[in-house]
Amino acid sequence: MGINMSMTTKRVLLDQLRKRLPPGEFRMDLAALEAHAGDKWFASHLPEAVAFPRSAKTIATLLRFASQHSIPVTARGAGHGYVGGCVPSQGGIALSLARMSRIKEINPRDFVAVVQPGVITQTLQEAVEKLGLYYPPDPASRADCTIGGNIATNAGGPRCLKYGVTREYVLGVEVVLADGAIVRLGGRTHKNKTGFDLARLFVGSEGLLGIVTEATLKLLPLPPFRACLSIGFASMRAAVRTLDAIFASGFLPSALELADAFTLAAAEKRTGSRLLSGCRAHLIVELDGQERSVRAEARQMERIAQSLNPLFVRRALGSQQCERIWQLRREFSYSLRDTGLTKLNQDVVVPRGRLEELFQLAVHLRKKHGFPVACFGHAGDGNIHVNIMVDTTQPNARPRADAALDELFRGVLALGGVITGEHGIGLAKKPWWPLAVSREVQRLHEAVKRAVDPKRILNPGKFV
Repeated sequence: MGINMSMTTKRVLLDQLRKRLPPGEFRMDLAALEAHAGDKWFASHLPEAVAFPRSAKTIATLLRFASQHSIPVTARGAGHGYVGGCVPSQGGIALSLARMSRIKEINPRDFVAVVQPGVITQTLQEAVEKLGLYYPPDPASRADCTIGGNIATNAGGPRCLKYGVTREYVLGVEVVLADGAIVRLGGRTHKNKTGFDLARLFVGSEGLLGIVTEATLKLLPLPPFRACLSIGFASMRAAVRTLDAIFASGFLPSALELADAFTLAAAEKRTGSRLLSGCRAHLIVELDGQERSVRAEARQMERIAQSLNPLFVRRALGSQQCERIWQLRREFSYSLRDTGLTKLNQDVVVPRGRLEELFQLAVHLRKKHGFPVACFGHAGDGNIHVNIMVDTTQPNARPRADAALDELFRGVLALGGVITGEHGIGLAKKPWWPLAVSREVQRLHEAVKRAVDPKRILNPGKFV
């Protein structure tokens, strides 16, 4: 809230706002404030109130009042972000969208779903799949994260190699702007060229431009069959060569995941999987589509892999067998936490042809800065999660970690990459925002922000 505003004035204003909202949708008790002070990153800041609206109308009332009195408002979904994006860093109101959790419509003929922002991603996926439909974006936290949070960060996941990220599935949105205006952008048609593509302007905007209160999402027919290959290698170079050979042969898997030696050693210790013993790199390849063609492609892909002398190739056919392979992938983050080290998870992206150089950069960082570096992720689109593993009990651990992060981001940019592919900028990557984009691009972001949020009340303290 305003720097020069006294605590008494703040309290009076917040109490006035509480009386304008439905009962039970506005709290100022310490338990609520502490529960909405941060996400999965290391920063937190207490808000001065928490709102739990159930409708766009309530949000409009709140934002009109907040805009009038220059009260900061920071929206949040499930709080599973990794960059401090929903930390209310300037206090004010934390606006939780958890109670707006209805799937309002699933239409098999139009191939759309209309949902509120608090819907859990996996809940939507399971609901549409019962009707033979498919919502592909699959962030690792899909059992916990929300559609609203996915839209705010333009979330991806393994399947975005073939199917694309959240942006590709947002046909329309209802948004409450900073001044309380409710606007509907886009629609429910799968093609739309009516003016600027304003609906997708809000995808990836990290809560800086408006509050999404409803989304109309594109659905696809559910692929009837899946197959997976689990492939182990003696070196990362062999794994990257196999990845290149798969693409060169004309295949487009639905997912292509790669992990390094440190990650695999941690996973072996956690899971007891003897398959990973001596494995220096591991590739998961998934195919989907019609059963006959998927089986044939899996055989062809296995032959490609075998020709490059892997340690092993395991084929899985059908959803049940595939899920056993993916269960290993889902253990990676937990395995790294089991090491007792603090995991600094960075979702960097490089051009696909420079993957091997990214892994070489990770080796360089380990040798220079003395931290283990664990790399795994979405190799098919160049999006690798580089985890700098920090022993916080060591002397000067924090400045050394910051130096390693700085060199990582500068190295990724030098490779033609970007500093975030999924998590966003938030607070964690704010120091590197000026490196990531030109001053002209920064000014363009600032102009858009100024146009829709002139008083800068929405998620203040972040990169714009």
